[in-house]
Amino acid sequence: MPNYIAMTSGSTQGIADDNPPADHSLDVPSIFSLLPGGASRSLQESMPSNCAQADSGEYAVHHNPQAYYVNLGGDCDRYNVPLNDGPDLSARFTFVTPNLIHDMHDGTVSDGDTWLSTFMPKVLSSAEYAAGRTAVFLTWDEDDDLLGDNHIPTLAIAPSVAPGSTVAARLDHYAMLRATQEMLSVTPLLGSAATAADMRTPFNL
Repeated sequence: MPNYIAMTSGSTQGIADDNPPADHSLDVPSIFSLLPGGASRSLQESMPSNCAQADSGEYAVHHNPQAYYVNLGGDCDRYNVPLNDGPDLSARFTFVTPNLIHDMHDGTVSDGDTWLSTFMPKVLSSAEYAAGRTAVFLTWDEDDDLLGDNHIPTLAIAPSVAPGSTVAARLDHYAMLRATQEMLSVTPLLGSAATAADMRTPFNL
């Protein structure tokens, strides 16, 4: 869970567990507080109801960072919603989390690949992506803990990204947050995003 808080607020906020929002009420700036009133949205697969505050089946609340921020007014109840078949990408920023099977925590790599093979075409055929103003960051929260360095794959997908682009420099969740904020012209840069590596230039975003 600290990875999700880091990638949306610029800090782990001192969290080192996967406890629910009842244990971690965060009154701190986040990408969601900087984009209020529907400018940001979270789509959570298998979540039983809007802004659900506890695990349910294959829904894990610690993979839903928006549910932890208590300074969003009614935005979580309105815009933190179950992922439907046709994803609503009309917000300026959309955070999508697959369920525990499709994110490969409880499922297999094949389960994750199969889900992405059906979900990503919906994103790439959306009006928002077709307009040429949308970038998709496909990333993992953490590695398998075997190497201890949290080295994960991250894909940057946008019409401006040259096919096969790779980056040798170290990038992290804070670099992704910085790129997101810069692309949306949302300030101030949050926490460690302010000093994170540049992710936009090497990917031509």
